[in-house]
Amino acid sequence: MPVYEYYCSRCETKFELLRSMDRADAPAPCPSCQSADVKRVISRFLSFSKGDSGATVPLGADGCGGCAATSCSSCGK
Repeated sequence: MPVYEYYCSRCETKFELLRSMDRADAPAPCPSCQSADVKRVISRFLSFSKGDSGATVPLGADGCGGCAATSCSSCGK
């Protein structure tokens, strides 16, 4: 089950909820102030892959930030 992030406009609290995908946009009261003025926000995450040297690096750190599953638009790999 995915973890979604939410932001409360009333008390400016950011919190996470473990929910099924079909409930991602369902109402979620703020755990701090119980307000219903809560919006789902885009979560940031980091992914790692093996770089050209074989070292594990954050994805995109070797200049291939525009890669697709089978080709790379920025470096032609």
